[in-house]
Amino acid sequence: MSTNLATMSEVETVLQRCDPALLVPSDEGDESESAGEKLLFLQDKRRVQKVLWRQLFVLDSMMCELEGLQSPQQFLTQTHATQTESGARGRWKALKGDCRKLTEKSEELLATLLQNMQTINDKRQKVMHLLQQLQAKKQQSEETQKCVEKTRKALQACDGQLNRLRVELEAQLRHVEGWQQSKEAFQTYAAAVHEMAQVHLLSFNQSGMSLELRPRPPNTNRLSNQVEPLKLSVIWSPDGRFTLEVDPASSPWQMPGDASGRSGELSAALVDAVDNFVGQAGLLAEIQSLRNSFPIDWNPAQRLLVYLKSASILCNLEVPEGYPDSGPVQLREVQRDGQVLNIDTLQPQNPDGSLTEWLMFLSNNPLI
Repeated sequence: MSTNLATMSEVETVLQRCDPALLVPSDEGDESESAGEKLLFLQDKRRVQKVLWRQLFVLDSMMCELEGLQSPQQFLTQTHATQTESGARGRWKALKGDCRKLTEKSEELLATLLQNMQTINDKRQKVMHLLQQLQAKKQQSEETQKCVEKTRKALQACDGQLNRLRVELEAQLRHVEGWQQSKEAFQTYAAAVHEMAQVHLLSFNQSGMSLELRPRPPNTNRLSNQVEPLKLSVIWSPDGRFTLEVDPASSPWQMPGDASGRSGELSAALVDAVDNFVGQAGLLAEIQSLRNSFPIDWNPAQRLLVYLKSASILCNLEVPEGYPDSGPVQLREVQRDGQVLNIDTLQPQNPDGSLTEWLMFLSNNPLI
């Protein structure tokens, strides 16, 4: 602290000898000076202070050098160049050179560092790109694995389905063989009964066949020669069974009983159907003929013929089995406006008359 005070005292002494005005503070309150003049004064004063500080720095360096001498002879023996270089300026130049070298080295290191950073960034970009490719390939591999697994499961399912289809095909082949045998048997049977019942095969396929019956009724039944042909369908089921169906538009005849069974029973069912149809050929022919003249309706299940004489009169005639050979036709009921009439007195001249005679009698009777 004492050294700093001594130095300040010496500096003030030097300034006193050089320019006493520098020690006197400026009167900043002088209103007569303009702002521009004050600015110029301050700039000049700053330049002077810089010069003086440089001179003081040189003086301080010289004083430090002199303090380090042992004797006056040592000062005389040293060269001026040595004194100059060994002083503060020499140290300053050495520091400046070292600083320049450090700066250059730092710049070189900085350039190397920047280059290394650029290289690192490039490698980082490549690594990121490779990582993205790796992730994409990994995802693609997972998707491929899933597709392979799905394909494997689909192949297993196809193998199972193929086995099931093979079993079904074998069953169908056995069914086709049975169907072929049934076809051959039926064709043989059809050829045998063709002359007797005039059975015509209209169509034949795996799902069924269609027949047309043109029976030859006895010669004693003249009206039966006019009977319309009967269209009969045979429908096959997958389990080898058949069902007989009658086309209601072809004939009023109805299949008796349950017309179904296995393929081996088809011949017997057709024989029963043909016999039943031939047995009713006369009745069916007469009904078909009467429909052209009378408003009638035939119920084969109840064997009941319904005759609508007028809008308010309804007559029911019962036809026995085996008509016209087995028994007479009977008048069951007569209704007028829904009321049942007394039919005891309603008898034709021929009680054993045919359906045609009964209808003629009912249509001409004034009591009804």
